[in-house]
Amino acid sequence: MNRELILYVTFISVFLLHSCKSSTNSDTLTKKSLPQINNAIEGKILAGYQGWFNAKGDGSKLNWKHYGNNAKFYPGSASIDFWPEMDEIQQSNQYKTAFKYKSDTPAFVFSSADFKTVNLHFKWMKEYGIDGVFAQRFVVGLTRGKKRSDNYNTVFDNCFKAAKNNNKVLSLMYDLSGTNSTNVVETTIKDWKQLVRKYKLNDPTNPNVLTYKGKAVVSLWGVGFENRKYTLENIKELINFFKNDPKYGNCVVLLGVPTGWRTLDRDAVNDPKLHEVIKMADIVHPWTPGRYNNLESADQHKENYTVKDQQWCTKNGLMYMPVVFPGFSWANMKNDRTIFNQIPRLKGGFLWRQFYNAISSDVKTIYVAMFDEIDEGTCIFKVDNNPPVGESQFLTYEGLPSDYYLWQTGQATKMLRKEIPLTKEQPVYPYVK
Repeated sequence: MNRELILYVTFISVFLLHSCKSSTNSDTLTKKSLPQINNAIEGKILAGYQGWFNAKGDGSKLNWKHYGNNAKFYPGSASIDFWPEMDEIQQSNQYKTAFKYKSDTPAFVFSSADFKTVNLHFKWMKEYGIDGVFAQRFVVGLTRGKKRSDNYNTVFDNCFKAAKNNNKVLSLMYDLSGTNSTNVVETTIKDWKQLVRKYKLNDPTNPNVLTYKGKAVVSLWGVGFENRKYTLENIKELINFFKNDPKYGNCVVLLGVPTGWRTLDRDAVNDPKLHEVIKMADIVHPWTPGRYNNLESADQHKENYTVKDQQWCTKNGLMYMPVVFPGFSWANMKNDRTIFNQIPRLKGGFLWRQFYNAISSDVKTIYVAMFDEIDEGTCIFKVDNNPPVGESQFLTYEGLPSDYYLWQTGQATKMLRKEIPLTKEQPVYPYVK
Protein backbone atom coordinates (compact mmCIF):
# COMPACT_ATOMS: atom_id res chain seq x y z
CA MET A 1 0.00 0.00 0.00
CA ASN A 2 1.55 3.36 -1.04
CA ARG A 3 2.01 6.26 1.38
CA GLU A 4 -0.83 8.37 -0.05
CA LEU A 5 -3.33 5.53 0.34
CA ILE A 6 -2.23 4.87 3.92
CA LEU A 7 -2.72 8.54 4.83
CA TYR A 8 -6.14 8.56 3.17
CA VAL A 9 -7.35 5.45 5.03
CA THR A 10 -6.05 6.84 8.33
CA PHE A 11 -7.89 10.13 7.75
CA ILE A 12 -11.18 8.38 6.96
CA SER A 13 -10.89 6.14 10.05
CA VAL A 14 -10.27 9.09 12.38
CA PHE A 15 -13.14 11.05 10.79
CA LEU A 16 -15.59 8.16 11.19
CA LEU A 17 -14.53 7.55 14.79
CA HIS A 18 -15.02 11.22 15.65
CA SER A 19 -18.42 11.26 13.91
CA CYS A 20 -19.61 8.22 15.88
CA LYS A 21 -18.55 9.78 19.19
CA SER A 22 -20.21 13.08 18.27
CA SER A 23 -23.37 11.25 17.31
CA THR A 24 -23.35 9.28 20.57
CA ASN A 25 -22.78 12.42 22.61
CA SER A 26 -25.53 14.20 20.68
CA ASP A 27 -27.96 11.33 21.32
CA THR A 28 -27.06 11.37 25.01
CA LEU A 29 -27.62 15.11 25.24
CA THR A 30 -30.91 14.80 23.36
CA LYS A 31 -32.12 12.08 25.71
CA LYS A 32 -31.11 14.11 28.74
CA SER A 33 -32.86 17.21 27.42
CA LEU A 34 -36.12 15.43 26.67
CA PRO A 35 -38.72 15.77 29.46
CA GLN A 36 -39.18 12.55 31.39
CA ILE A 37 -42.75 11.26 31.19
CA ASN A 38 -44.04 10.15 34.58
CA ASN A 39 -47.69 9.51 33.93
CA ALA A 40 -47.83 6.07 35.61
CA ILE A 41 -50.45 5.59 38.32
CA GLU A 42 -48.02 4.10 40.84
CA GLY A 43 -47.01 6.54 43.57
CA LYS A 44 -49.79 8.98 42.74
CA ILE A 45 -52.75 10.37 44.65
CA LEU A 46 -55.50 11.55 42.33
CA ALA A 47 -58.83 13.19 43.04
CA GLY A 48 -62.20 12.81 41.44
CA TYR A 49 -63.18 15.97 39.57
CA GLN A 50 -66.93 16.34 39.10
CA GLY A 51 -66.92 19.50 36.98
CA TRP A 52 -70.70 19.49 37.06
CA PHE A 53 -71.39 22.97 38.44
CA ASN A 54 -73.20 25.38 36.14
CA ALA A 55 -74.36 28.91 36.81
CA LYS A 56 -77.07 30.98 35.24
CA GLY A 57 -75.41 33.05 32.51
CA ASP A 58 -72.40 30.77 31.89
CA GLY A 59 -73.54 29.98 28.33
CA SER A 60 -74.60 26.39 29.04
CA LYS A 61 -78.29 27.27 29.50
CA LEU A 62 -78.39 24.72 32.33
CA ASN A 63 -79.06 27.37 34.99
CA TRP A 64 -77.88 26.48 38.52
CA LYS A 65 -77.05 22.82 37.88
CA HIS A 66 -75.75 21.14 41.04
CA TYR A 67 -76.06 24.37 43.01
CA GLY A 68 -79.79 24.29 43.63
CA ASN A 69 -82.47 21.65 43.79
CA ASN A 70 -84.09 21.39 40.35
CA ALA A 71 -81.63 24.10 39.21
CA LYS A 72 -83.38 26.66 41.45
CA PHE A 73 -80.81 28.35 43.65
CA TYR A 74 -81.90 30.77 46.36
CA PRO A 75 -81.89 30.84 50.17
CA GLY A 76 -83.83 27.78 51.22
CA SER A 77 -83.21 26.00 47.89
CA ALA A 78 -79.58 24.93 47.75
CA SER A 79 -78.00 21.57 47.04
CA ILE A 80 -74.49 22.45 48.25
CA ASP A 81 -73.25 22.18 51.85
CA PHE A 82 -70.02 24.16 51.33
CA TRP A 83 -69.67 27.53 49.64
CA PRO A 84 -66.67 27.84 47.28
CA GLU A 85 -64.01 30.42 48.03
CA MET A 86 -64.12 32.99 45.23
CA ASP A 87 -61.17 35.26 46.01
CA GLU A 88 -58.98 33.89 43.20
CA ILE A 89 -61.73 33.42 40.61
CA GLN A 90 -61.64 36.09 37.93
CA GLN A 91 -64.45 38.59 38.34
CA SER A 92 -65.69 37.89 34.82
CA ASN A 93 -66.15 34.24 35.83
CA GLN A 94 -68.11 34.98 39.01
CA TYR A 95 -71.89 34.59 39.00
CA LYS A 96 -74.09 36.58 41.32
CA THR A 97 -76.59 34.68 43.45
CA ALA A 98 -79.53 35.58 45.66
CA PHE A 99 -77.47 34.63 48.73
CA LYS A 100 -75.89 37.28 50.94
CA TYR A 101 -73.15 37.50 53.51
CA LYS A 102 -73.57 38.81 57.02
CA SER A 103 -72.47 42.19 55.69
CA ASP A 104 -75.50 42.13 53.33
CA THR A 105 -73.22 41.93 50.25
CA PRO A 106 -74.16 39.44 47.51
CA ALA A 107 -72.43 36.06 47.23
CA PHE A 108 -71.01 34.67 43.99
CA VAL A 109 -70.21 31.18 42.67
CA PHE A 110 -68.19 29.70 39.80
CA SER A 111 -69.04 27.58 36.77
CA SER A 112 -67.17 24.50 35.62
CA ALA A 113 -67.91 25.62 32.06
CA ASP A 114 -65.30 28.41 32.37
CA PHE A 115 -61.78 27.40 31.39
CA LYS A 116 -60.03 29.98 33.55
CA THR A 117 -61.78 28.61 36.63
CA VAL A 118 -60.94 24.98 35.85
CA ASN A 119 -57.38 26.01 35.06
CA LEU A 120 -57.15 27.65 38.48
CA HIS A 121 -58.27 24.40 40.10
CA PHE A 122 -55.51 22.52 38.29
CA LYS A 123 -53.07 25.25 39.25
CA TRP A 124 -53.92 24.53 42.89
CA MET A 125 -53.14 20.86 42.25
CA LYS A 126 -49.74 21.88 40.92
CA GLU A 127 -49.06 24.21 43.83
CA TYR A 128 -49.94 21.66 46.51
CA GLY A 129 -48.50 18.53 44.89
CA ILE A 130 -51.67 16.70 43.84
CA ASP A 131 -50.94 14.53 40.83
CA GLY A 132 -54.13 14.93 38.83
CA VAL A 133 -57.74 13.83 38.50
CA PHE A 134 -60.24 11.35 37.25
CA ALA A 135 -62.57 13.55 35.22
CA GLN A 136 -66.12 12.35 35.84
CA ARG A 137 -68.38 11.78 32.84
CA PHE A 138 -71.93 10.58 33.36
CA VAL A 139 -73.05 8.35 30.53
CA VAL A 140 -76.75 8.91 31.21
CA GLY A 141 -76.23 12.64 30.69
CA LEU A 142 -75.00 11.93 27.17
CA THR A 143 -78.45 10.54 26.38
CA ARG A 144 -80.32 13.65 27.53
CA GLY A 145 -79.93 16.05 24.68
CA LYS A 146 -77.32 18.15 22.93
CA LYS A 147 -77.25 20.86 25.59
CA ARG A 148 -75.95 18.48 28.23
CA SER A 149 -73.57 16.73 25.84
CA ASP A 150 -72.10 20.04 24.73
CA ASN A 151 -71.56 21.06 28.34
CA TYR A 152 -69.82 17.75 29.11
CA ASN A 153 -67.53 18.34 26.16
CA THR A 154 -66.81 21.90 27.26
CA VAL A 155 -65.90 20.80 30.78
CA PHE A 156 -63.71 17.94 29.60
CA ASP A 157 -61.94 20.24 27.17
CA ASN A 158 -61.30 22.60 30.08
CA CYS A 159 -59.87 19.73 32.14
CA PHE A 160 -57.66 18.44 29.33
CA LYS A 161 -56.20 21.86 28.57
CA ALA A 162 -55.75 22.64 32.27
CA ALA A 163 -53.94 19.34 32.84
CA LYS A 164 -51.58 20.21 30.00
CA ASN A 165 -51.06 23.75 31.27
CA ASN A 166 -50.19 22.56 34.77
CA ASN A 167 -48.39 19.29 33.98
CA LYS A 168 -51.03 17.12 35.65
CA VAL A 169 -52.33 13.69 34.61
CA LEU A 170 -55.93 12.79 33.95
CA SER A 171 -58.09 9.77 33.25
CA LEU A 172 -61.65 9.75 32.03
CA MET A 173 -64.05 8.04 34.43
CA TYR A 174 -67.35 6.96 32.95
CA ASP A 175 -70.03 6.85 35.65
CA LEU A 176 -72.64 4.36 34.47
CA SER A 177 -75.29 5.33 37.05
CA GLY A 178 -78.75 5.73 35.55
CA THR A 179 -78.04 3.90 32.31
CA ASN A 180 -79.59 0.62 31.21
CA SER A 181 -78.67 -2.40 29.13
CA THR A 182 -80.08 -0.88 25.95
CA ASN A 183 -77.92 2.25 25.93
CA VAL A 184 -74.89 1.85 28.20
CA VAL A 185 -72.55 0.08 25.75
CA GLU A 186 -73.43 1.97 22.58
CA THR A 187 -73.46 5.40 24.24
CA THR A 188 -70.16 4.87 26.05
CA ILE A 189 -68.31 3.54 23.00
CA LYS A 190 -69.64 6.25 20.70
CA ASP A 191 -68.58 8.94 23.14
CA TRP A 192 -65.13 7.45 23.71
CA LYS A 193 -64.44 7.29 19.99
CA GLN A 194 -65.13 10.99 19.47
CA LEU A 195 -62.93 11.89 22.44
CA VAL A 196 -60.07 9.68 21.25
CA ARG A 197 -60.21 11.27 17.83
CA LYS A 198 -59.82 14.71 19.40
CA TYR A 199 -57.58 14.08 22.43
CA LYS A 200 -55.83 10.72 21.73
CA LEU A 201 -56.84 9.50 25.18
CA ASN A 202 -55.57 6.00 24.43
CA ASP A 203 -52.05 7.22 23.65
CA PRO A 204 -49.75 6.42 26.61
CA THR A 205 -47.02 8.70 25.24
CA ASN A 206 -49.20 11.70 25.99
CA PRO A 207 -47.66 12.92 29.28
CA ASN A 208 -51.04 14.08 30.59
CA VAL A 209 -52.78 10.73 30.09
CA LEU A 210 -52.69 8.48 33.18
CA THR A 211 -51.11 5.08 32.49
CA TYR A 212 -50.61 1.67 34.06
CA LYS A 213 -48.23 -0.93 32.68
CA GLY A 214 -47.46 1.41 29.80
CA LYS A 215 -51.08 1.75 28.66
CA ALA A 216 -53.65 4.52 29.06
CA VAL A 217 -56.17 4.12 31.89
CA VAL A 218 -59.91 4.36 31.24
CA SER A 219 -62.36 4.01 34.12
CA LEU A 220 -65.82 2.48 34.44
CA TRP A 221 -67.58 3.37 37.68
CA GLY A 222 -70.65 1.52 38.97
CA VAL A 223 -69.78 -2.13 38.34
CA GLY A 224 -71.43 -4.77 40.51
CA PHE A 225 -73.70 -2.53 42.55
CA GLU A 226 -77.16 -3.75 43.44
CA ASN A 227 -80.25 -2.56 41.58
CA ARG A 228 -78.54 -1.47 38.37
CA LYS A 229 -80.36 -1.67 35.04
CA TYR A 230 -77.28 -2.70 33.07
CA THR A 231 -75.71 -6.13 33.34
CA LEU A 232 -72.33 -7.68 34.01
CA GLU A 233 -72.40 -8.86 30.39
CA ASN A 234 -72.63 -5.19 29.34
CA ILE A 235 -69.51 -4.51 31.42
CA LYS A 236 -67.68 -7.41 29.80
CA GLU A 237 -68.47 -5.97 26.39
CA LEU A 238 -67.11 -2.57 27.40
CA ILE A 239 -63.94 -4.03 28.91
CA ASN A 240 -63.30 -6.03 25.76
CA PHE A 241 -63.69 -2.90 23.64
CA PHE A 242 -61.38 -0.72 25.72
CA LYS A 243 -58.70 -3.39 25.91
CA ASN A 244 -58.85 -4.91 22.43
CA ASP A 245 -60.31 -2.53 19.85
CA PRO A 246 -57.52 -2.09 17.27
CA LYS A 247 -58.10 1.65 16.83
CA TYR A 248 -59.73 2.95 20.00
CA GLY A 249 -58.58 0.37 22.52
CA ASN A 250 -55.22 -0.85 23.87
CA CYS A 251 -56.15 0.58 27.30
CA VAL A 252 -56.12 -0.78 30.82
CA VAL A 253 -59.45 -0.65 32.64
CA LEU A 254 -60.20 0.58 36.15
CA LEU A 255 -63.48 -0.65 37.63
CA GLY A 256 -65.31 1.36 40.30
CA VAL A 257 -66.93 -1.35 42.41
CA PRO A 258 -68.96 -1.56 45.66
CA THR A 259 -67.39 -1.82 49.12
CA GLY A 260 -68.57 -5.43 49.34
CA TRP A 261 -67.17 -6.50 45.95
CA ARG A 262 -64.82 -9.14 47.36
CA THR A 263 -67.29 -10.73 49.79
CA LEU A 264 -70.29 -10.23 47.47
CA ASP A 265 -72.37 -8.61 50.20
CA ARG A 266 -73.36 -5.19 51.57
CA ASP A 267 -73.80 -2.93 48.49
CA ALA A 268 -72.62 -5.55 45.96
CA VAL A 269 -74.59 -8.06 43.90
CA ASN A 270 -74.41 -11.57 45.30
CA ASP A 271 -73.14 -13.00 42.03
CA PRO A 272 -69.78 -14.79 41.59
CA LYS A 273 -69.73 -13.51 37.99
CA LEU A 274 -68.69 -10.15 39.43
CA HIS A 275 -65.29 -11.65 40.25
CA GLU A 276 -64.99 -12.95 36.69
CA VAL A 277 -65.63 -9.44 35.37
CA ILE A 278 -63.18 -7.85 37.80
CA LYS A 279 -60.45 -10.29 36.76
CA MET A 280 -60.91 -9.12 33.15
CA ALA A 281 -59.91 -5.60 34.22
CA ASP A 282 -56.67 -4.19 35.65
CA ILE A 283 -57.41 -1.84 38.57
CA VAL A 284 -59.97 -2.31 41.37
CA HIS A 285 -61.44 0.84 42.92
CA PRO A 286 -63.97 0.15 45.74
CA TRP A 287 -66.33 2.98 46.70
CA THR A 288 -66.25 3.74 50.43
CA PRO A 289 -67.66 7.25 51.19
CA GLY A 290 -70.34 6.84 53.85
CA ARG A 291 -69.29 3.27 54.71
CA TYR A 292 -67.53 4.41 57.91
CA ASN A 293 -67.87 7.63 59.83
CA ASN A 294 -65.20 8.04 62.54
CA LEU A 295 -61.64 7.06 63.37
CA GLU A 296 -62.61 3.77 64.99
CA SER A 297 -64.74 2.58 62.08
CA ALA A 298 -62.09 3.79 59.61
CA ASP A 299 -59.56 1.57 61.39
CA GLN A 300 -62.00 -1.35 61.32
CA HIS A 301 -62.49 -0.82 57.60
CA LYS A 302 -58.74 -1.09 57.10
CA GLU A 303 -58.60 -4.46 58.85
CA ASN A 304 -61.80 -5.90 57.36
CA TYR A 305 -61.53 -4.54 53.84
CA THR A 306 -58.42 -2.59 52.79
CA VAL A 307 -55.85 -5.20 53.84
CA LYS A 308 -57.87 -8.16 52.56
CA ASP A 309 -58.89 -6.38 49.34
CA GLN A 310 -55.25 -5.59 48.66
CA GLN A 311 -54.26 -9.24 49.23
CA TRP A 312 -57.01 -10.46 46.86
CA CYS A 313 -55.91 -8.06 44.15
CA THR A 314 -52.23 -8.98 44.53
CA LYS A 315 -53.09 -12.68 44.31
CA ASN A 316 -55.05 -12.06 41.09
CA GLY A 317 -52.55 -9.70 39.45
CA LEU A 318 -54.60 -6.53 39.84
CA MET A 319 -53.80 -3.02 41.03
CA TYR A 320 -55.78 -1.91 44.09
CA MET A 321 -56.83 1.76 44.38
CA PRO A 322 -58.69 2.55 47.62
CA VAL A 323 -60.88 5.62 48.10
CA VAL A 324 -60.49 8.13 50.93
CA PHE A 325 -62.82 11.04 51.70
CA PRO A 326 -62.55 14.02 54.08
CA GLY A 327 -66.12 13.94 55.46
CA PHE A 328 -69.69 13.91 54.23
CA SER A 329 -72.75 16.17 54.30
CA TRP A 330 -75.70 16.58 51.97
CA ALA A 331 -78.31 18.20 54.19
CA ASN A 332 -79.23 20.93 51.72
CA MET A 333 -79.56 18.50 48.84
CA LYS A 334 -81.82 16.24 50.91
CA ASN A 335 -83.54 19.20 52.60
CA ASP A 336 -82.87 17.56 55.97
CA ARG A 337 -81.04 19.55 58.68
CA THR A 338 -80.69 16.41 60.84
CA ILE A 339 -77.96 15.08 58.51
CA PHE A 340 -75.98 18.33 58.39
CA ASN A 341 -72.29 17.45 58.85
CA GLN A 342 -73.28 13.78 58.80
CA ILE A 343 -69.66 12.54 58.83
CA PRO A 344 -67.52 15.18 60.60
CA ARG A 345 -64.07 16.00 59.24
CA LEU A 346 -62.49 16.20 62.71
CA LYS A 347 -60.35 19.11 61.52
CA GLY A 348 -58.58 16.93 58.98
CA GLY A 349 -58.06 14.01 61.35
CA PHE A 350 -60.58 11.78 59.57
CA LEU A 351 -58.95 12.13 56.16
CA TRP A 352 -55.40 11.78 57.47
CA ARG A 353 -56.26 8.54 59.28
CA GLN A 354 -57.54 7.12 56.01
CA PHE A 355 -54.36 8.18 54.19
CA TYR A 356 -52.31 6.47 56.90
CA ASN A 357 -54.44 3.33 56.85
CA ALA A 358 -54.16 3.00 53.08
CA ILE A 359 -50.43 3.68 52.83
CA SER A 360 -49.61 1.41 55.78
CA SER A 361 -51.48 -1.33 53.90
CA ASP A 362 -48.86 -1.01 51.13
CA VAL A 363 -51.15 0.43 48.46
CA LYS A 364 -49.46 2.02 45.45
CA THR A 365 -52.04 4.67 44.60
CA ILE A 366 -55.01 6.43 46.24
CA TYR A 367 -58.19 8.12 45.01
CA VAL A 368 -59.56 11.14 46.91
CA ALA A 369 -63.30 11.70 46.72
CA MET A 370 -63.55 14.51 45.69
CA PHE A 371 -61.75 17.65 44.56
CA ASP A 372 -64.80 19.88 43.99
CA GLU A 373 -67.76 17.97 45.44
CA ILE A 374 -69.47 20.66 47.53
CA ASP A 375 -72.95 19.19 47.21
CA GLU A 376 -72.05 16.01 49.14
CA GLY A 377 -69.53 17.76 51.33
CA THR A 378 -66.47 15.76 50.21
CA CYS A 379 -64.51 18.61 48.60
CA ILE A 380 -60.82 19.28 49.26
CA PHE A 381 -60.53 22.53 47.27
CA LYS A 382 -60.77 26.00 48.78
CA VAL A 383 -64.08 26.87 50.44
CA ASP A 384 -65.40 30.01 52.07
CA ASN A 385 -64.92 29.89 55.84
CA ASN A 386 -67.36 32.79 56.17
CA PRO A 387 -70.18 31.59 53.93
CA PRO A 388 -73.49 33.34 53.24
CA VAL A 389 -76.05 33.43 56.04
CA GLY A 390 -79.77 32.93 56.01
CA GLU A 391 -82.22 30.13 55.41
CA SER A 392 -79.64 27.74 53.90
CA GLN A 393 -76.84 26.62 56.22
CA PHE A 394 -73.27 25.94 55.03
CA LEU A 395 -70.29 24.15 56.56
CA THR A 396 -66.78 25.53 56.96
CA TYR A 397 -63.36 23.95 57.43
CA GLU A 398 -63.71 24.35 61.21
CA GLY A 399 -61.26 27.21 61.51
CA LEU A 400 -58.64 25.59 59.28
CA PRO A 401 -57.27 27.64 56.36
CA SER A 402 -59.22 27.31 53.12
CA ASP A 403 -56.33 25.46 51.46
CA TYR A 404 -55.81 22.99 54.32
CA TYR A 405 -57.11 19.88 52.54
CA LEU A 406 -55.13 20.65 49.40
CA TRP A 407 -52.01 20.92 51.55
CA GLN A 408 -52.83 17.77 53.53
CA THR A 409 -53.36 15.76 50.34
CA GLY A 410 -49.99 16.97 49.08
CA GLN A 411 -48.41 15.77 52.35
CA ALA A 412 -50.06 12.38 51.93
CA THR A 413 -48.62 12.17 48.40
CA LYS A 414 -45.15 12.67 49.84
CA MET A 415 -45.86 9.98 52.44
CA LEU A 416 -47.03 7.55 49.74
CA ARG A 417 -43.79 8.13 47.82
CA LYS A 418 -41.72 7.72 51.01
CA GLU A 419 -40.46 11.29 50.71
CA ILE A 420 -41.52 11.85 54.31
CA PRO A 421 -41.92 9.21 57.06
CA LEU A 422 -45.10 7.18 57.41
CA THR A 423 -46.94 8.61 60.41
CA LYS A 424 -50.31 8.15 62.02
CA GLU A 425 -50.01 11.60 63.57
CA GLN A 426 -51.76 14.32 61.61
CA PRO A 427 -49.18 16.80 60.24
CA VAL A 428 -49.24 20.37 61.51
CA TYR A 429 -50.14 22.99 58.93
CA PRO A 430 -47.04 25.23 58.81
CA TYR A 431 -48.27 28.34 57.02
CA VAL A 432 -49.68 31.46 58.58
CA LYS A 433 -52.07 33.28 56.26
